Amino acid sequence: MSESGRKPRTFRFGIFEVDGGTGEIRREGKAQPRLRDQPLRILLLLLERPGELVTREELRQRLWSSDTFVDFDHGLNTAINQLRGAFNDSAANPRFIQTLPRRGYRFIAPVETAGAEEPAQFGGMKVPSAPEAPVGSTKPPAEQNAPRLSFLSDSRELPPVSSGIVRVLFSLIQWMYLAFYVVSLWRLPKVETIVAEFGNPALWTALLVVTAAIGVPIRLYLFSAMAFNYRGLSVKFQKLFPFLLPLDELWALAPFLLFRQIGIGLAIGFAAALLYVPFAQRSLLLMGFSVRQAPD
Repeated sequence: MSESGRKPRTFRFGIFEVDGGTGEIRREGKAQPRLRDQPLRILLLLLERPGELVTREELRQRLWSSDTFVDFDHGLNTAINQLRGAFNDSAANPRFIQTLPRRGYRFIAPVETAGAEEPAQFGGMKVPSAPEAPVGSTKPPAEQNAPRLSFLSDSRELPPVSSGIVRVLFSLIQWMYLAFYVVSLWRLPKVETIVAEFGNPALWTALLVVTAAIGVPIRLYLFSAMAFNYRGLSVKFQKLFPFLLPLDELWALAPFLLFRQIGIGLAIGFAAALLYVPFAQRSLLLMGFSVRQAPD
């Protein structure tokens, strides 16, 4: 179907919603100024192909006719800047539109669409069309619209975050757990003396050694995967999460090994914060890597 023959669609990403027909923008349901024609057409091209590179040459061929005597580079840069201004985005720390120097642009946030197609006709009666699934989704529409039974958030409920910030925070969490494991094993005799006060020291010591031995290679894998930008890390972590959660929740008790130095109150406070860290790791990956990015 030609570009002019397409039915308007509504695109949702982050806290924004864009009407592809009118160019209207809504931020958390509140109307914002409409986009001009050229920035709107560029935005629609990006939204229709989230996570994919849209080259500068493709934009020139589709949006700037060959007989139009304009400075293409200036016009394109101006349009992109207008889009970034409309969504409070930036080239240095993009949440939505990523610039690939001298190549083009890519929309990096999760995108949902709502179609405006007319219902199909059958026997003189209108038959409602099936709801459209979000762009990039492989799930059937019925599954997309089914209520989620999990109490955990998914990428549609979380704001997009720069992948650079995610990489730093996620890596720091892995180093924190590695420090727990290494220091506890290094000072094992001291740890044995402390856990003896809680009763059954042999059990607690064995549990510490076994879980640390399991945790060290897992943390090294996650750190190296983030450092070298393994593809599909977010999906792999979601599969690993049910097995990693009990391990992390057990090590949330680590501050109690220092209760004599920091006091029981601080030990309880630090342990409570550590109970949330496994879920924070999961949310970080969903916010920063929920859209599969094409190779540079």
